[in-house]
Amino acid sequence: MKKKAHILIVDDEESILTSLEGILTDEGFRVSKAADGFKALEVIQSDQPELVLLDIWIPGMDGIEILKAIKGFKSDLKVIAMSGHGSIDTAVKATKLGAFDFIEKPLSLENVIFTINHALDKQKGEIEGHEENVIPEIQGVEMKKDGVLVADPCRQRKRKTRQRVVVGKSSSECIRQRTLKKSVVLCGQGLHSGLKTGLILSPLPPNSGIVFGDISTGETVPAHLDHVESTEYATSLKRGYTTVRTIEHIMAVLHMYRISNLLIKIGDEVPIMDGSAKDFCQLIEDGGIEEQESISKELEINDYHCVKSASDDKRNISIEPSPNFTIHYTMEYPPPVGRQEYSYTFLGRESFRDEIAPARTFGFLKDYEKLEEKGLASGGKLSNVILLDNERVINTTLRFSDEFVRHKILDIIGDFYLLGRPIKGLIKANMTGHAENISLLQKIREV
Repeated sequence: MKKKAHILIVDDEESILTSLEGILTDEGFRVSKAADGFKALEVIQSDQPELVLLDIWIPGMDGIEILKAIKGFKSDLKVIAMSGHGSIDTAVKATKLGAFDFIEKPLSLENVIFTINHALDKQKGEIEGHEENVIPEIQGVEMKKDGVLVADPCRQRKRKTRQRVVVGKSSSECIRQRTLKKSVVLCGQGLHSGLKTGLILSPLPPNSGIVFGDISTGETVPAHLDHVESTEYATSLKRGYTTVRTIEHIMAVLHMYRISNLLIKIGDEVPIMDGSAKDFCQLIEDGGIEEQESISKELEINDYHCVKSASDDKRNISIEPSPNFTIHYTMEYPPPVGRQEYSYTFLGRESFRDEIAPARTFGFLKDYEKLEEKGLASGGKLSNVILLDNERVINTTLRFSDEFVRHKILDIIGDFYLLGRPIKGLIKANMTGHAENISLLQKIREV
């Protein structure tokens, strides 16, 4: 039997120590425990564990100080930070100091075991000079033990298949599912609230999908059409008491980078950054892309579908069969925008990163009076959009002469990932927005 790793658990709550010790021992790991920072450092120096589960909020020498000390004398030791008081600031601080990942309490065994195995696989690939592509497949959750969810112990499987599957008269390419190699953090400002916000991207096992998680409550919302709450000015998701706003830019990046499984931990709004998606592209690249053993199929469009605005027939969006994923958008606005049209065909993530991701949100100065009435224009976020009056752009220099139409394509790419799979089809749109995008998705799903 293969010998499993030695894990040190650092937590001042005896119930957590005991619960995690029992579960990890059952999984075959060797476990040591420490209730404070000084004991933890002593164990690390004398017994040399291969991974540390570290509670951030412990008395005396707190988790951040312990993490600094660990990285000071054993920088290659993988540390997974834990906290029952999750916040963006804490996660950012822990990640910047070298924590491999950040998980919230109450602890889910599904998440704990996956993160531990992911960290150990990463470490093994580094202590051997390569990375193993072994991702645990988590089975159903069954029971709770002292606040820790217990799942059937995990099993791994490897499949090395890449094929084309025939569906009717057409074919849909099977592609490897993807996640990130490590957790990454980004801070910014909310489009609606203007408040400081941020997100943490964390790897998930195969077949998990894209999931948004509230960093303070731990509640989650799958990034799926079923949970769309609002399409006014941006696309928002809601499940129960949890709402996530302004998801379209990060979703566009995940769509074009073919990220299948990811946990996105945020407050209640994705940061707008500079109004484009380029920072999210960099974030994905910083995390590194890891192909997983499970596969999924592109969603290939086999029929023609069209949606027209109820108030204006000129506003319409359609999708039809195509061997590629292509969007052609036409817009005609008052000056200084005028008439613009652009066609984008997905040729790999580089084409998206260079052509579409840098295009920023735009708005007319006169429209902000309406936004203020709705409470959506407070907080000084106007610097994060291209602002226009009746004659010119008044606050920035355009990145493309047709930046406005490219941004509309960015929004469509993001919204269309709410079906959960990469799209293959030709989209033609004229003067449409999020509402029409979602309506077309609903039509596609019906068939």
